[in-house]
Amino acid sequence: MPPSAIKTIRDTIYWQYAKLMSKSAGLNIYQSRGFQMKKFKELQSGEIQWSSTIREWLREHEKPNECIYCGSKENLSTEHILPKSWGGPDIPDNVVKVCRTCNSKKGAKKLYEYFGYDNRDKIPRIAEGKYLKLLFRLHEERGTLDISEDELKGKLCPNCEMGKLCIKDYKPGKISVYCVEGGKW
Repeated sequence: MPPSAIKTIRDTIYWQYAKLMSKSAGLNIYQSRGFQMKKFKELQSGEIQWSSTIREWLREHEKPNECIYCGSKENLSTEHILPKSWGGPDIPDNVVKVCRTCNSKKGAKKLYEYFGYDNRDKIPRIAEGKYLKLLFRLHEERGTLDISEDELKGKLCPNCEMGKLCIKDYKPGKISVYCVEGGKW
């Protein structure tokens, strides 16, 4: 459950990114809560920025011939993190290298939908980092970055296909990672 400081889509994206920063720092879940909150507040205030696309590209090329999801080195292909069928753009910031098995399993699912709510903290750092930056930009273009929980039911929830997952895994009308990826872009 996100902390009470998470009040908007923007906050949700920053919180998830702060968790990635914590994982990159090698902190376990118990050590990281204070670090995450500090990084979240620094992202929120503009005191720090998330890593550049170049840095993501460099990290991705540390293991150039490996599936980002399972580590396989066989039958690699390009996978759109936000599927093209959901309006995901055909740009380098929306693709990762995966094996055909993982690509088939994920299919047309969005990243959080594919991993599920309980596994949202097990998403590979490169995939989630790229994904959060892309979703931030798309929400910014749509004008939905600063939608609050109070506005969800009227503005996002009616157009969101993630409702079944919200009901199963979370609480409809409460901001979650599903709100970040809901709807067609």
